[in-house]
Amino acid sequence: MSDTITLQRLGPDDLDVLLAVADGLFDNPIRPDQAAAFLNDPLHEIVLAFDGGAPVAMATGLVMMHPDKPPAFFINEVGVREARQRRGIGKRMTAKLIAIARARGCEGIWLATEKDNVPARALYHALGARETGDIVVYDWDGAMNGS
Repeated sequence: MSDTITLQRLGPDDLDVLLAVADGLFDNPIRPDQAAAFLNDPLHEIVLAFDGGAPVAMATGLVMMHPDKPPAFFINEVGVREARQRRGIGKRMTAKLIAIARARGCEGIWLATEKDNVPARALYHALGARETGDIVVYDWDGAMNGS
């Protein structure tokens, strides 16, 4: 992995940083209105990885509050540009997001990935995650299509 990889946790003052990310890192082009709402919501977290100033990876998550238990953390997405994959960047990004969640008092951290996503499953195993079974996912309005 390049020595120039740096991680940055974004906050409300970093909209310009997020809007400058070139297409292809996220599933869709960044929408300024959604980016601003995301950064201004105190329950959302985002970390970007930069190589020499260029964004090469991202990870996002959400603190989930419950009236009857401590906060939990959902890792929503981890993405690394294809040319930078398999260099440990995704592992560093995910570990940073987990550390942020724990620092925020989250006692449960979870995510989901497709069964055939072998690289993602290997990443999460390498970070000590437990793979569960017998989970059924339901969605509305194409939520699981990435639309």
